[in-house]
Amino acid sequence: MELWRQCAMWLIECRVLPESHRVTWDGAQVCDLAQALRDGVLLCQLLNNLIPQAVNLKEINLRPQMSQFLCLKNIRTFLGVCQDRFHLRKNDLFEAFELFDVRDFGKVRPPLRLSVYQKIKHKPFPLEGSAPDDEIYSGLSDQIDDTVDEDDDLYDFVEDEDNEGDEIYEDLMRIEEQPGPQKVEVDKRECCLQELRQTEEKYSDTLESILQHFMRPLEKFLQAQDIESIFINIKELASTHHSLLDEIRNSIFHHNAKNLYQVFVKYKERLLLYGHYCSQVEASTKHLDKLSMMKEDIRMKLEECSKRANSGRFSLRDLLMVPMQRVLKYPLLLQELLKHTTDPTDKENLRTALDAMRDLAQCINEVKRDNEIIKQITTFQMSIENLTQSLALFGRPKIDGELKICSLEKKSKQDRYAFLFDKAVIICKRKSGETFELKEIIELNHYQIRDEPSGEKDNKKWSYLFLLLDCYSKCGYDFFFKTRELKKKWLEQFEMAIGDTTEREGLMEIRGTFHGRCTRCKMVSHKECLGRVPACGRSSGLYKCVYLSSPACFVSLPGFPKMEVCQEYYGLPPPPVGFGQPLQLFKGDIIELTRADADLAWWEGRNLTTGLMGWFPCQKVQPYISVSTPSTTFYEAKFAGHMDRNAAKNLLMPRSNGTFLVRQKDAGEFAISLKFNMDIRHIRITSSEGLYRINEKKAFRSLVEMIEFYQKNSLKEYFRDVDTTLQTPYKQPEQRGSIRSLGVARARYDYSARDRTELSLQEGDTIRILSKKGHSGWWRGEVYGRVGLFPANYVEEDFSDYC
Repeated sequence: MELWRQCAMWLIECRVLPESHRVTWDGAQVCDLAQALRDGVLLCQLLNNLIPQAVNLKEINLRPQMSQFLCLKNIRTFLGVCQDRFHLRKNDLFEAFELFDVRDFGKVRPPLRLSVYQKIKHKPFPLEGSAPDDEIYSGLSDQIDDTVDEDDDLYDFVEDEDNEGDEIYEDLMRIEEQPGPQKVEVDKRECCLQELRQTEEKYSDTLESILQHFMRPLEKFLQAQDIESIFINIKELASTHHSLLDEIRNSIFHHNAKNLYQVFVKYKERLLLYGHYCSQVEASTKHLDKLSMMKEDIRMKLEECSKRANSGRFSLRDLLMVPMQRVLKYPLLLQELLKHTTDPTDKENLRTALDAMRDLAQCINEVKRDNEIIKQITTFQMSIENLTQSLALFGRPKIDGELKICSLEKKSKQDRYAFLFDKAVIICKRKSGETFELKEIIELNHYQIRDEPSGEKDNKKWSYLFLLLDCYSKCGYDFFFKTRELKKKWLEQFEMAIGDTTEREGLMEIRGTFHGRCTRCKMVSHKECLGRVPACGRSSGLYKCVYLSSPACFVSLPGFPKMEVCQEYYGLPPPPVGFGQPLQLFKGDIIELTRADADLAWWEGRNLTTGLMGWFPCQKVQPYISVSTPSTTFYEAKFAGHMDRNAAKNLLMPRSNGTFLVRQKDAGEFAISLKFNMDIRHIRITSSEGLYRINEKKAFRSLVEMIEFYQKNSLKEYFRDVDTTLQTPYKQPEQRGSIRSLGVARARYDYSARDRTELSLQEGDTIRILSKKGHSGWWRGEVYGRVGLFPANYVEEDFSDYC
């Protein structure tokens, strides 16, 4: 057996790789193992499996695949622990770049082998008599960036420290069943109400115990700033839950829980206290651990407090994790109550409460998530010399890595390192290790992207490029990438950044740090709620979100006239001051007018192709004359509407071979776009005398008839090099026999993906749930054949119960 396969088997034995990982498949290659290890996450988990808590997983980034910087930082953490805890010599180890770039993948094995001899009883590798396989590592660095990205299931073996307090919470909230006569029939609704009340009582007691047995005694031993750092806002939380418990009891005992929904709607705003608590609890426990290690008297005092509080069962560190668990349980408790409520009015009222608690839970999860992002940004900030601005002003980081760049001023390609954010790209020059020199900050609000595939024909390194063009034609940049796959990743991220509908600003408000603002009233809103309704949607209610009453994105509203784009518009000249942002127009797009006056040269509308809203010159459009369209079923599954070649390519490239769509071209013509042999083929459909053809040999009476025929018959008869049928409509989930589904859920709200790891959802979408592990508040699923993460609180499981 080759050495790399022995290494893979050993990693499976050490519970680092799952048994079903693709390195075990018949056609597996060494690059599959390299791809699994090159972000450093599993290597750090390996050390924890060898010596528990050898690596603090909170100090590494658990999903850094879009960031070369964070991948290398993880690898360096692994190498450092190998020296400090496993006492390996530096000469026995590899360099971080040797793993990330797979320059010498054979050197990755020795530290693993040495750690086996020293720390665990697993059989080491290589086995006796194994033949050397160094020749297979040549050329790996050229292949690695085109290797398929890992599924998130790979990280299921990584410890999920976000659930650190879950078992403690369940232990504290456990309700002892009272012995008594066996009931013939159990009222499930009453059981739900009883559980809600009793767990709230126990939780309030827990908060009071933290104050009485820990905070007050420690105030005599610790400085005021230490008390504030450790206990954060526990006192305010205890007061809030004391009042909440009184109102829950009153509703259940005196109103038969008829007004229970009002209690939760009322307390939603007050419970936003948890945003601050959850964002600080990690720093709180670190500070507590530091004090305990530094001062023996404080450690002994903490043990004494724990014995008085609960006979030593739970430490203060344990109890500090409980509030984060409790606030995320309210949606689950209310959902179960909703399931067993039959009265239509009560059911509808409970939906309102459930929505409020889901929104609260999502807000808290976003704050936690954005807190991790702020840590990333801080790491970037400290690594870039000559940087005087805060990187947080530019929004979330999207991707970073090495590239080559040239501009109008500097024609030759220059080696650079770029950090792409929501609103800007930071161009740097690498100095050494994790240090960079700032060269330029390019703010993206006046730029557009243009793909340039002409240089890819030779398949040479660094020949894959796209252009970043200034809307005012003053300057532009050519970005070159090592491989096609790297270019694709960067292009996707640039398009998402430039396509953002509104400015983001760094304020700790609705759903975390990074959010959007209404372009008219400047009110804070979720990104997915902006640019979708013709009216402002502002409400006097705090944090009122427009999506609660708005239609789903891309859906046409009745009564609004539609226009077709006859001339393209890229934002120049810009709309008059005070009108709002420009709307980019591409020939053939359909625009739904929201404001139009025959006496004005500027109109406002929504582009039904992109879903964006904005202003444009009225001479760029003409009245839309609807052409005959396929049947509803055909439209839903296969028809993509108005779409050009590049848009079809971007949609189909992530899909498997055989995936196809039918799109409408200019002048009402149609075309089939098909993925075949990792490339996108475009087949023109001609029509005359009521018949549709892709060649002269065979004609069909309708598009539906044509597509159904080629779903059963190969295209090879008409196109010699395209030996395939039309297999999977682009909106249909792909057949993934190896992926076990955990059920389905229906999207209750729209959600806009912020990077390529997430799924965009529209209200009513059905999502196949693939995993609930490893992501606090996020699940992994599939919709329309795309697989990614989505917020769990935006969906409803087993939705048939609530219809």
